[in-house]
Amino acid sequence: MTTKYTTQLQAGLGLVAETTRLLDLWEPGMSGQDLLKSALASGSFPTKSARRLRNLIIEAFAPRFLVADAAPARLLKRMAGVLAKDDLRSLCFLFSCRANPILGDFVREVYWIRYAAGGNSVSKEDALRFVQDAVRDGKTTSRWSETTIVRIARYLLGSCADFGLLGAMKAEARGICSYRITPAIASILAHDLHFKGLGDNSMVRSQDWGLFGIEADDVLGELKRLALQGEIILQSAGAVTHIAWKYKSMEDVAHGLAQG
Repeated sequence: MTTKYTTQLQAGLGLVAETTRLLDLWEPGMSGQDLLKSALASGSFPTKSARRLRNLIIEAFAPRFLVADAAPARLLKRMAGVLAKDDLRSLCFLFSCRANPILGDFVREVYWIRYAAGGNSVSKEDALRFVQDAVRDGKTTSRWSETTIVRIARYLLGSCADFGLLGAMKAEARGICSYRITPAIASILAHDLHFKGLGDNSMVRSQDWGLFGIEADDVLGELKRLALQGEIILQSAGAVTHIAWKYKSMEDVAHGLAQG
């Protein structure tokens, strides 16, 4: 069953800087409400009202990073001292798209399509048309008002800018930035999908790869690089892929990346 689009993206957009500070405060076992209390007491957000901070944590941070026994937050905490800043932002992007399907679909269906066609920008009109089509096709939780449509279209562009896919707004459009999956993120995503229980063939064809503009053939190229680094043993023939996985947990993956 396809998950309906919500307006939840408006609670935080990319939330990149705030995520870093909240992860410093978060400890395993803490709920969203626990984190809110800690954040309010910490003084780390002096410019944000209690109401705004609640929205950021309960409506944005928690749905992205405290799902599945807080697996995303645990992963980001493990990787914080291992990955480059841009790679950590890419992980935040991945989890934000999983929590907000409207953002993931916009990236796959508008951003990368425009990129592949040789375009150099994504406009307000592109985002507006995408949201209007979604409402018309019944993809939203309710029939959004015109005001909500305009607002969510703006949030889609703003979120893409926060995550480094788009640049500053100029002449009603944002320029497309160079955005590529790195070997570290390819390794983390492949292992994350594997540990979620996906078979090797399903892992290669996961829609998550599309967030980085790559399809199954490109994924195999990334996996071959991982094999050359000794992280996996890869066998691929036609449409069939078989992988022997060296790492048995995300802790192992983090340790391997730190050593590499």
